[in-house]
Amino acid sequence: MVGYVGDSTRQTAREGSVKTGLPLWMLGWGVERLRADMNRLLALLFHQGVLDEQFLQLQQLQDESSPNFVSEVVTIYFRESEKLLRILRELLMDKELLDYKKLGIHVNHFTGSSSSIGAKRVRSVCVAFLAASEQENRAGCLRALEVLEHEYCYLKNKLHELFQIEQQRVMASGVRYPMHHR
Repeated sequence: MVGYVGDSTRQTAREGSVKTGLPLWMLGWGVERLRADMNRLLALLFHQGVLDEQFLQLQQLQDESSPNFVSEVVTIYFRESEKLLRILRELLMDKELLDYKKLGIHVNHFTGSSSSIGAKRVRSVCVAFLAASEQENRAGCLRALEVLEHEYCYLKNKLHELFQIEQQRVMASGVRYPMHHR
């Protein structure tokens, strides 16, 4: 049901919806709109520099044998990132014994995991954070942590939104991945 839908087709769909009790999207309506919404959101995230090509490569690894691959990898990233943010906050709050070497190790870990999922802006903030920790610049580290938390929350919210749209699209079409974006 792609393209122009005439009145008679709409009427038939409504009748089908009434007969089955299912919403129109569950009858295949809206699949293209949901796909377009996903593509628009991805385009925005790329345009804003939130994501890079690594995210697309991650998507290409997803197929029918692992239909939730990307969301599972990203969920692990979010879980680990929450731990790292908590550790970084705790290290920076210790005014007496701030261990810059330990701080740098954790920031480096955050940089690598962000890079692996294509979280470009988060990775960039991590690079600045790492530079501040190497210079033993506590104020710079605190500013970097604040920006890192902001960028991380934005990424998390947008990827959550993307995965919700994808889940709706899958339910609407009755088809699992793959979906490759170019």
